[in-house]
Amino acid sequence: MPTALMHTVSGARIRTAIVGFGVSGKVFHAPLIAADPGYSLEVIVTADPERAAEAGRLYPDARIVPSPEALFAQATGLDLVILGTPPATHLDLATTAIAHGLHVVVDKPFVTTAAHGHELISRASEAGVQLTVFQNRRWDADFLTLQKVVRDGALGEVRSFESRFEWWRPEGFGNWRDTATVAEGGGILQDLGAHLIDQAIELFGPVAESYGETANHGRPEGADTEAFVSLLHESGVRSRLWMNGMAAQVGPRFHVLGSTAGYTKWGLDSQEPDLAAGMAPTDPAYGVDPQDSWGVLGVDGATAAVPAEKGAYPRFYTELATALRGHGRVPVNPAGSLDVLTIIEKIHAFA
Repeated sequence: MPTALMHTVSGARIRTAIVGFGVSGKVFHAPLIAADPGYSLEVIVTADPERAAEAGRLYPDARIVPSPEALFAQATGLDLVILGTPPATHLDLATTAIAHGLHVVVDKPFVTTAAHGHELISRASEAGVQLTVFQNRRWDADFLTLQKVVRDGALGEVRSFESRFEWWRPEGFGNWRDTATVAEGGGILQDLGAHLIDQAIELFGPVAESYGETANHGRPEGADTEAFVSLLHESGVRSRLWMNGMAAQVGPRFHVLGSTAGYTKWGLDSQEPDLAAGMAPTDPAYGVDPQDSWGVLGVDGATAAVPAEKGAYPRFYTELATALRGHGRVPVNPAGSLDVLTIIEKIHAFA
């Protein structure tokens, strides 16, 4: 079927619905949408009574509905649907949204299989709607800083890139992530690996070879709780990525070695805890990496701290608004998320 003419948004504000009000919907999407004057948060979908009450308190102008079916029965007048639900639901929900002529944001890792991702991209193209994936960690303060360091040539020729996302949480997440199988999009490789692999490709380009290891410590009904990924990029850079939710001591967030210098950064981006604590994305303190956690650049015995770029999750929705109005591209091309899924599938097949 030929590609349809792309629908664009012409109203003063992009009328938006968020499906799910757990960590994703409550902490990330709703605050970012509410703070952006280009959007109007019209509907929040949650079946949980406590979450529904909190959503109504935080966003009194939004309609709170109990199910996606109730949302799509009243979809007239909406422009955009954001899926902040577990990965196993993404294919069906996105397919339904596309069938209603709605633009769609899907949480990473996009869908549970690359085949499903191809299907969604095709459906969106045929329907003339925009489809994008919420790879928000492209706008982490530390990642933006590292991008600048690499772009400026401060490391010389980059040879190896190490990236870690680790913490000590032996009790688990306390949500669907603790029991979801790999087939349901569960496991730390699909959860955090989708971010780290995406970041590595953004920095150093397409992957020629990949290898991975996974382990499950104490989650016999779930999926991997620890993973390691090695990528050889076509550019010649080797990326080594670690994900671990049971790390009693954590390694550096980034450790990058080049022909003339290295760069090392400890600690995680502050935007998620800031949003979870109720800080508005418009607060001047939002996204500011404290000076004592800045990364250092140089060689042993001669290093200097690198001032951090400001974290910028709101930029995702700013760029999306421009694309939905017919001026520019979506912030994350879903084809890139397919590349990430393909790598993850290969690792799961052989790990």
